[in-house]
Amino acid sequence: MLRSMYAGVSGMKGFQTKLDVIGNNISNVNTIGYKKSTINFQDLLSQNLSSSGVNPMQVGLGSTTSAINVVHTSGSFMTTGVGTDLAISGDGFFVVQNPEEDGTTNDRYLTRAGNFVVNAEGNLVTSQGYNVLDNNGDKININSTTYDSFTINRLGEVIGKEANGNETTIATIGVAQPENPSGLRKFGGSLYEMTSNADTGGLTIGSPKDLNTEIASGMLEMSNVDLTEEFTEMIIAQRGFQANSRTITTSDEILQEVVNLKR
Repeated sequence: MLRSMYAGVSGMKGFQTKLDVIGNNISNVNTIGYKKSTINFQDLLSQNLSSSGVNPMQVGLGSTTSAINVVHTSGSFMTTGVGTDLAISGDGFFVVQNPEEDGTTNDRYLTRAGNFVVNAEGNLVTSQGYNVLDNNGDKININSTTYDSFTINRLGEVIGKEANGNETTIATIGVAQPENPSGLRKFGGSLYEMTSNADTGGLTIGSPKDLNTEIASGMLEMSNVDLTEEFTEMIIAQRGFQANSRTITTSDEILQEVVNLKR
């Protein structure tokens, strides 16, 4: 009898975690560059009742979470008309660096959120102030005293235009493509940390052209969360939670009947 109660508890915990994942996806439905998460389950150990006969007699002891994966499919593009708003058309991530840390490769992060701006120092930065890096791993600086304006083309080249009409390529937007994007660790603020599970070779920065991808200027990549799918999964999780709670209630009622046999 107690086995069914413990199995019901493990099921309720699993579906509660599933609801947590779904709730986080829905809350980030309008987050720029957000990638949704999915959850998978696996069964726990099974207790052997008997090994005699052709097939073993086993009773399962519940379920547990096996994995929570991030789905790195592309989201829809939204046109903003702002020249510093960038979106990656294809695989890869922008590489940004925290200016307040030690300046090594350990303070570099990946992101798909391309809502960049130019700060007072002329550096291309994220909304949190992180420097956007070029294909050489250096911050991108656009000197306002030298260039009247600048544009970013599909190859990720930042082209500055002088007052006399001359155009100069200032830098090329850096892009990284880890072997296993799902192995990245979420850092917060739409940033990811590089891990050995994502790429054993570490963080490597290249140009969009070398990595067979393109940069869309004046556009932003929105979340890849599908509300229809999330609400469907929410209903499934709710019914699963109710069914497991019913298992506990039924087991408790049967135990109560056993106790009442003595009376």
